[in-house]
Amino acid sequence: MENLKEFQGLREFITREEHEKNGYWGLHASIDLYGCDPDLIKSFPDIKQYVNELCLAIDMEKHGETLVERFAEDYYEGVSMLQFIETSSITAHFDEQENRAFLDIFSCKFFDGKKAVEFSKEFFKASHYKIRMMYRN
Repeated sequence: MENLKEFQGLREFITREEHEKNGYWGLHASIDLYGCDPDLIKSFPDIKQYVNELCLAIDMEKHGETLVERFAEDYYEGVSMLQFIETSSITAHFDEQENRAFLDIFSCKFFDGKKAVEFSKEFFKASHYKIRMMYRN
C-alpha cells in the first residue's frame, strides 16, 4: 500500500513552485498525442528537428546525437526515438496505424510540462493530447 500512496502524485502538471518546495529529485511527463500528421511521425529529419526545438522550448541540453530508428513488424512497425539530455532522457514511439505519438520526458532538472505538451501538440499537428506527470523522489 505504501507504493500506491507514492503514485497518488500522478497529475496533469507539476509547477516549478511545487517542485522547489518539495525538493523533488526528478519529473516524468508521459504525453500521448492523437490525430498526428502521418507524414511527420514517419520522418526522421522532422523527428530530429522536433527534438532540437523541444529541448530549446523546455530548456534542456542534448547529450549526443538523436537516435531515430524504424523497426518491428506488421501492426507494430514504426519509428522510435531516443535522446539523452544532460539531466536524463526523452523518448518517443510513433503509432502509424492510428497516427499517435507516445512521448516520455524524464529529468532531474525542472521542466514545464505544459510547454512540453503544447509544443509537441503543435509540432506534430495533433488534434488532442493526454498528459500525466509525476515526481520522482
